Amino acid sequence: MELWFTEKHTENVRFSIKTDRQLYCAESEFQRIDIFESPEFGRFLTLDGYIMLTEKDEFIYHEMIVHVPMAVNPSIEKVLVIGGGDGGAVRELARYKTVKHIDVAEIDSMVVDACRRYLPQTACRLSDPRVSIYYEDGLKFVRERRSEYDLIIVDSTDPFGPGEGLFTKEFYGNCCNALKADGILVNQQESPFYKNDAIAMQRAHKRIVESFPISRVYQAHIPTYSSGHWLFGFASKKYHPVEDLKADAWNALGLKTRYYNTRIHVGSFLLPNYVKELLQDVEKKR
Repeated sequence: MELWFTEKHTENVRFSIKTDRQLYCAESEFQRIDIFESPEFGRFLTLDGYIMLTEKDEFIYHEMIVHVPMAVNPSIEKVLVIGGGDGGAVRELARYKTVKHIDVAEIDSMVVDACRRYLPQTACRLSDPRVSIYYEDGLKFVRERRSEYDLIIVDSTDPFGPGEGLFTKEFYGNCCNALKADGILVNQQESPFYKNDAIAMQRAHKRIVESFPISRVYQAHIPTYSSGHWLFGFASKKYHPVEDLKADAWNALGLKTRYYNTRIHVGSFLLPNYVKELLQDVEKKR
């Protein structure tokens, strides 16, 4: 008998992965957590039935959410990761010797425990001495910080369930306050392709442009995410993500990456017309 995991992308679209076995299943206070093993994508994590990462393509997401801001400001020392209990963003950040401290605000300790046990590829640097994990609501955590971080990475789930509060105007305003004068915010911003995903993307973009003087959107191709076309947001009080790119300085670090490079960095901000129109529609309503 064949076993398949199927995720609902829309009422008319399903995405399926053939699985060998289920490694983990639990219901936390916040969500259902499952980890499966598959012949094509290796192990993969789902929350409430939605794929969060797979071993085969997680490097795309984590490299693009971390190395883009790090290449713009090589002097980043203190970072806050909101969400990110799988450890992938922390793993990429920990590769920088210049990063001195990483706070992780993850609401669900069971996600961290499950990933440490079953997904060591992503969770391998969560025990780095520079990392402090706080099992708290990211919205409440960031509300109490002022001018503290060089970089905030919002590595959240989709805008419903435990991640819903991380897509509000209040949240992005609090992130702005928690950043230093030259601070950068990067967030995952959903897909622009299907209607409901596009609405969530527009909502997040609107709230970010209301909070930051500089706000741009960039993209990556992530095969197991809805439609495969995924967006990220880059917001800052000072830095432009392309004009202030320190390509030579980043390349001199000699970091080996599988997806990110400084040319991809520039190209990722060149968006298709349909995405530009979706963003412009929101910006006109400010």
